[in-house]
Order: sequence, then C-alpha cells, then structure tokens
Amino acid sequence: MEDLLFWSSVLLYAAFVLYFISTVLFAATIKDKRHEKKFTKLHLLALSTTIIGFLTQLSYFITRWIASGHAPVSNMFEFVTFFSMMLVLAFVILYFIYRIEMLGLFALPVTLVIIGYASVFPQEISPLVPSLKSHWLYIHVTTVALGEAILAVSFVAGIIYLIKQISQERLTGRNFLLEVIIYSIFSAIGFAVISWGFTLADYSATFELEVDEQQVEMEYTLPAIIGPYNGTLITENKMDGIIPAPEWLHGVEASKKLNTLVWSLLVGLVLYGITLLILKKRVAKAIQPLLNKANPELLDEVCYRAVAIGFPVFTLGGLIFAAIWAQEAWNRYWGWDPKEVWALITWFFYAIFLHLRLTRGWHGEKSAWLAVVGFAIIMFNLIVVNLVLAGLHSYA
Repeated sequence: MEDLLFWSSVLLYAAFVLYFISTVLFAATIKDKRHEKKFTKLHLLALSTTIIGFLTQLSYFITRWIASGHAPVSNMFEFVTFFSMMLVLAFVILYFIYRIEMLGLFALPVTLVIIGYASVFPQEISPLVPSLKSHWLYIHVTTVALGEAILAVSFVAGIIYLIKQISQERLTGRNFLLEVIIYSIFSAIGFAVISWGFTLADYSATFELEVDEQQVEMEYTLPAIIGPYNGTLITENKMDGIIPAPEWLHGVEASKKLNTLVWSLLVGLVLYGITLLILKKRVAKAIQPLLNKANPELLDEVCYRAVAIGFPVFTLGGLIFAAIWAQEAWNRYWGWDPKEVWALITWFFYAIFLHLRLTRGWHGEKSAWLAVVGFAIIMFNLIVVNLVLAGLHSYA
C-alpha cells in the first residue's frame, strides 16, 4: 500500500506540472495567432498536454482508490483533488464544443490553485467513519464535484467576458470588483504557499487555554499573528500572538482558523503587490490586450451552457442523492446542517441565474457577474463551510 500511495502522490505532482505547462502553451497560442502554422502546433500541443495531465491525474485517483480500498473522496484532500480533476474534464468537454483557447488560459490556473489548496490537508489514508461506509459516498460526492466543476467553467467564461468588455482605462467600481476577485485568487495561492512552506519547515506552536472550565491544548501550524484569547504559549521560541483573538470568537479552533485567514490575506496581498510591480498596471488591465480576439457572444454562450449543464447535475448530486443518503445515514431526508443549507443556497442561486437569463434577458455582463458570484458561493461552501462551520459533515 505504501508503494501505491507513493506513486499516487507522484502522479498528482506530475499532473500539476503538466497543467502548468499547458497554461504556458495556451498563453502562447493567444500571442502567436499571427503565425497560423505555429499557432496550430502550439494549440494541439497545449490541448494534448492538458489531456495527458488529466489522464495522469485520473491514474492518481485510481491508484489511491486501490491503495485505500474505497473511492478517494472521503476527506478534504481527496475531494478537492477530485474536484480539480472534474474541472479539467469539464473544460476539455466544453473546449471541444466551442474551441475557445482562452478557457484553458484561465481554467487551468484555477485548477492549479485548487490542487495547491488540496495539498495543505493531511494526505494519509484513514478508515472511513460509519456514516461514510455506503455506496452513496461514490454516487453523491462524485456527482456534486462534477456539477460544481461544470458550474466553475461558467465562472471562467464569465471572468474572461468581464475583463474583455469592461473598460480598463480608469479605475471604476466594476474594475475595482474585478481586482478584488483577482486578489482573492492570489489569497488562495497565498494560503497554499504559506501552509505548504510551514508544513515543510515542520512548524508547530502549542497554546494552553481554558474552554468550558477545562484546560485544553491547541497546536498552531502557522506563526500566531492572531493568538487564542487568554491563551498561554507553552512552546519555546515561537510567536505568542501579536493580536489576541476577540473574546466573542468561540470554539477551540476558531482563533487558529482566523490566524490562517489573516496569513492568507497578507501573503495574497504581497503576491498581488509583486505582480503589480512587475506589470506596472492593474492585473485585469494587463490581461485585457490578450483577449482582443475573444468573441463576447461565444463567451456568454459558454457561461450560460455551463450553468445549463452543471445545474441539473448539481441538483441530482447535491439535493436528490444527498437526501437519499441522509435518510440512510441519519434517518431523515433533510436537516439544517450548514452543509445542507449552503447546498440549498447554491441550488437557489443557480436556479435564479437560469430564471433571470431565460425570462428577464440577463445576458452579457449581468450573466457574467452572476457566474462569478455563483463560483464565490461554491468556494465558500468548499472552504468556510467545510473548515469553519461545525456540523454533521465536519468529518470531511
């Protein structure tokens, strides 16, 4: 089993490298369209590398499945890597339908960020908790991941549309929102970078604090910018918290999570600032000239079609299959668990998206902004609901 786990990790790393190469190649296809033969070769090479990367990641998935004895979607590391694989699959399928190279230039970097995010979670194989020992684990989780991945492509098409269509000459409210979205991506990268770096450095600091009149210990894996409220550092030569967490922030892990968020925002700000210094202009403004030949109508069509396909898939996995499994595991079809609530919010949002699109004529920029907000809801569900809000799904 150890050998299989080793090779599964190697395959995932290889897929990451291949996706990075594909991103560079897709960028080259956009810049070299003046030379048709060279463009065609680069285009085929970029697409081929992406498909090879997907097959490599699929091999990682199969290898880990054999090693664990169950579908590797039972914890955060496994689910997030599977979600990234489904995002690449959704991109490849929609690419073959619409032939938009720019989708690859944006979808693959998002995939890289998601894999980087997954890498900070424990990668060991653990026995399944009783509620996960069901065939619905494979059916429900994989269907949800596929549906959300297809919906994520609508975000990719939407963000390309917005960067191309919104004037970047002056900093307006819409441009500012675009930069906030781009900065949030840098913050996600910052989270992966800082977590990965201190994990490799084997950083650990232990605090002692009182919770419900009991003394408990809490381990920080990042230096404590935000220390626990009334916590005492018991590890020598470590940061004891520049700022104490507010008293109203309850939960043993709450201050640790807030500290991680602060680190992610700060490192994201540094990375974003370095990028601005290199580009000497706003990121969206620097990207816009690369999108001159993008067809706005086609991007708008992809944005809509991705939702039209992804919404019923998400409905099937996130509501119907989830309710059946909930009845089997907890003897009720629906509860107000945070994960269930946010799945319902996601469903309602995309239902409203389709309603506004089909009955109110919300095309173009309005539709693109909705796609961006929808993806933000998906990521909130993936990150905050899974890691911060306690519930029946907290085993993930």
